[in-house]
Amino acid sequence: MKPNSAWLEVILPLFRMHTQQFDNVLHGIKDEDTGIRIEGRTNHIIWMAGNLVNARYWLANVLGMDRKDPHEDLFSLGKALDPRAQYPDLDTLKKEWHTISPLVFRELQQITDDRLGEAYPFGMNVDFIQENRLNMIALSLDRESYLLGQLGFIRRILGYEGVKYDINKEINY
Repeated sequence: MKPNSAWLEVILPLFRMHTQQFDNVLHGIKDEDTGIRIEGRTNHIIWMAGNLVNARYWLANVLGMDRKDPHEDLFSLGKALDPRAQYPDLDTLKKEWHTISPLVFRELQQITDDRLGEAYPFGMNVDFIQENRLNMIALSLDRESYLLGQLGFIRRILGYEGVKYDINKEINY
C-alpha cells in the first residue's frame, strides 16, 4: 500500500528496516546477558530494548493513537537506567514491539500531509527543528537508529556475532 503522504515514502522503508533489525540485533541473546552493564557504566540490553519499544509507543502518540506503553514508568523519554528496578524480560519486550509496530505502521501509511505539518510542541527549543508531527517521526526514528547501533555494539562486546541483515518476509510492517 502506498502511503497517503509522499513524505512517508522515505520514512516507511526505514521504519520497516528497524522493525526487522530489532529482531536481528536481539537474535540469540541469552537471558543471563540481558542485564549486563559494561564496566557498570553502560545501559544494559533490556534497558535499550525497552527504550526502543517505548519509542514506538511515543510515536503512536505523536500520530494521535491512544496507546500506552505498559512499561512506561521504566522507559518513558529515555528515563535513566535504575539498577534497583525490576525490568521486563526480553521476550516480553519482543511481544510488545510486535504488538505496537504494526499499528504504528498502519497509521504512518494513512496520515496526511496536513496532519504531518501540524504543530507538535516537544520543548526542544532548537531553532532549526520545526516541532511538527513529521519532524517528531524523523527524530523518533533517529532515536531508534541510535539504540539499534548501541545494541549491535554491546552484542559484539559480549562475544556475540555481528548483527545480520536478514529479512523476515512474514513481517510486513
